[in-house]
Amino acid sequence: MFKAIINAFKIPELRQRILFTLGLIFVTRLIALVPSPGVNAVALQQVIDSIAAQAGGGIMGMIDLFSGGALGRCAVGALGIMPYISASIIIQLMTAVIPQLERLAREGDTGRAKITQYTRYLTLIICVVQGFLLALTLEQGFGGVPGGDQIVSKEMSGMGFRLLTVLTTTTGTMLLMWLGEQITERGIGNGISIVITVNILSGLPTAVSAAVALFSQVGGQALFGPFEAIGLVAMMFLVTAGTVALTEALRKIPIHTTRRVVGNKVYGGQNTYMPLRINYSGVMPIIFASAILVFPAAILMKISSTRHIGMMLQNGSPLYLTVYSLMVLFFSYFWVATQFNPLQIADDLKKSGGYIPGIRPGRPTADFLDMTMTRLTLVGALFLTAIAVLPSVLSQYFDVPPVVSDFMGGTSLLIIVGVSLDTVRQIESHLVMRNYDGFLRHGRIRGRA
Repeated sequence: MFKAIINAFKIPELRQRILFTLGLIFVTRLIALVPSPGVNAVALQQVIDSIAAQAGGGIMGMIDLFSGGALGRCAVGALGIMPYISASIIIQLMTAVIPQLERLAREGDTGRAKITQYTRYLTLIICVVQGFLLALTLEQGFGGVPGGDQIVSKEMSGMGFRLLTVLTTTTGTMLLMWLGEQITERGIGNGISIVITVNILSGLPTAVSAAVALFSQVGGQALFGPFEAIGLVAMMFLVTAGTVALTEALRKIPIHTTRRVVGNKVYGGQNTYMPLRINYSGVMPIIFASAILVFPAAILMKISSTRHIGMMLQNGSPLYLTVYSLMVLFFSYFWVATQFNPLQIADDLKKSGGYIPGIRPGRPTADFLDMTMTRLTLVGALFLTAIAVLPSVLSQYFDVPPVVSDFMGGTSLLIIVGVSLDTVRQIESHLVMRNYDGFLRHGRIRGRA
């Protein structure tokens, strides 16, 4: 692996891309550290920590995690890249149901450029709305939470503070979006995903120190012993290996193409395969379930007659875990149903002269793909659900701090693993293309061949 890293810096183009990416990553961290005017960052961080300790993080904990701690500081990048992710998801879902957007998606680079522009406009609108709501929330404070009424002073409250917060947070998110696009175009890896991954990894030192504190002597006795330490490390490796397997696992559907002779040239007659991923929906079901489930609990907690139901829906409770698991399963199938179109795939195969051995072209091929994808989704959704609920189980029933358990499953681990594999795969392709040894043995064999 170290030899592959050295080889990567021997290639001028790849070295330039890597250094460019690292430089922009440094800028994204500055955006998460520069504070927004008029906010008591110390009091806000106390509120975030208190909410995280009481409810396992909730939606504010998830936003703070994705923003790299910027929300806890009310930095310029307090909203993080989440508005762009939300806009992208909305546009993707609308593309599946709005014919105009579906036609744009089929127009190649021109259509994708227009869809990207629509995503940017929608991101701007979401930023303005979320920035204004964030300013109102900071002004009103958090009753019952230590320091909740000291976040914004009375002298700073008012429309001026709200407009200033909207301006700074919107600018921060749009700048992060632009930096992510620049990384994708001129750097290495997917820029938006790298920004999210770096923000998540920024909390790793805190998680490591909290994990070490679990085994430190406090009052003459540590919370966890050596056997628990071995079990925790073994679980971390097993969960990480399972997440890698879930991310990379796929079903190869054989595809044959008919031979056509045009003059002296022969077209087709090749055997290839269509990869169907077991975890086709990626991390989206977890994000949907987490974001949607937090609102009913918050609303029920505000009403005195339904407060006990809201308590039952708190993060880590048996009812929460049950509903959360069912929602992850549902959104796994929902995402596949909206993004995977077996009829279109079967039609494209038929037009290109391809077919699945033993399956007639057309409608039978679409039915076969739909049945296969349904079975694969069930396996992937069950595994995804297990990974999603693991942090809550560790935090609630094994006294593992949420800052530690977040890195042992759920959204954080899936994003880190997926982005790391994608980035390594791109570097590997650059190395193999120039006949350098890659990270993996099979990559070296292909390069030397």
